[in-house]
Amino acid sequence: MSDRFDLVVVGAGPAGSSAALRAARAGLRTLLLDRATFPRRKTCGDALGGRAVAALRELGLLEEVRRLPGVLVHRVLFTSPEGTELSIDLARAARPDLVTGFVIRREVLDAFLLGKAREAAAEVREGFQVDEVVREGGAVRGVRGRDLATGARREFQADVVLGADGAHSAVARSLGLFRRDRRRTVVATRAYYRGVGGVGDRIELHYLEDVSPGYLWIFPVEDGLANVGIGMLAAPMRRRRVHLVRCLESALVSPRFASRFSGAERVAAPEGADLPVGGSRRVASGAGFLLLGDAAGLVDPFTGEGIANAMWSGLLAAETVVEASRERDFGARSLARYEGRLDEGIREELRVAARVQAVARLRPLLDFTIRRAARSPRVRDAICAMIAGTLPRRTLTNPLFYARLLRA
Repeated sequence: MSDRFDLVVVGAGPAGSSAALRAARAGLRTLLLDRATFPRRKTCGDALGGRAVAALRELGLLEEVRRLPGVLVHRVLFTSPEGTELSIDLARAARPDLVTGFVIRREVLDAFLLGKAREAAAEVREGFQVDEVVREGGAVRGVRGRDLATGARREFQADVVLGADGAHSAVARSLGLFRRDRRRTVVATRAYYRGVGGVGDRIELHYLEDVSPGYLWIFPVEDGLANVGIGMLAAPMRRRRVHLVRCLESALVSPRFASRFSGAERVAAPEGADLPVGGSRRVASGAGFLLLGDAAGLVDPFTGEGIANAMWSGLLAAETVVEASRERDFGARSLARYEGRLDEGIREELRVAARVQAVARLRPLLDFTIRRAARSPRVRDAICAMIAGTLPRRTLTNPLFYARLLRA
């Protein structure tokens, strides 16, 4: 095969595979590269919320994803730092024909999406490490790297390069756009457990004093497994010298969780990850390139979810490249349309999520909100609507919302 492509996508996670799938379906000669060999393990909470479900529906993959090993989510359980429980029935905010969410291990989901990109005629090369972008006349025109099995170095040329290679993106580094801002980074660790008590069709978010701002999660996975993890902002974690693995282990033997984990078995050692959260503007486009997903800092600051925004960034990037290919214009101004689409579809919501996260740092307010919502069906329905996306999340940053809580 020739080493010349219309599009080179670096990174075959949800962002890269979604972009490659959409671009290949549109007729672009697409190359998808990843340093891993699939299926591969990926540190993640594995949860797919409403926005991810919408992206899968947009790609025409929802019915197939329903059949993947995993759990269909119907409820969300929140607990406040003081221990108040709030159970949300997602069916109250969705039509009967709508799927509310899944928990599917990334090892399964990512391999599925990669396979779909391959079926759409994207050329896929696994085990290939991209080291740098190729520049020509001030624009990106390809990538250089090496086959990890043979050590052979290769160069692939393209009209556009998409950097979808994660939080430590080699594409962003090569462009001089990589940055690690501890104020905008969540650090998380997770492990899989078997035999956790009380796990069903719900995801659980437990706000703990030790990891504020952050939470402990328990998500059900297939075959009796549970994805159990903990995460918090990097800056206060470092300032307070929090050790997340020890914090997780301590939490699971605390009175709140001990009975549920007394017969549980951890099936693999904890694994950690950095999550670059959104809320501030980062450069994600230029002449001949776009950055997607974690490489563009699109993780939700409030929930820590990155899959949905990664997939949508892939769809928006592919749309932009298809238009640029039609016009034969791959300059910075042409590809900046992607930035506008990110602003409209993702970034504004991330800015709101950052403000909601700031509210969640105030323990008395968080305790108060969950306590009132646990007693008031009207407030529960409002929170349910926010989770489902039918009520703007900025409601949680409005003082009038809390004034109404006083009357609830």
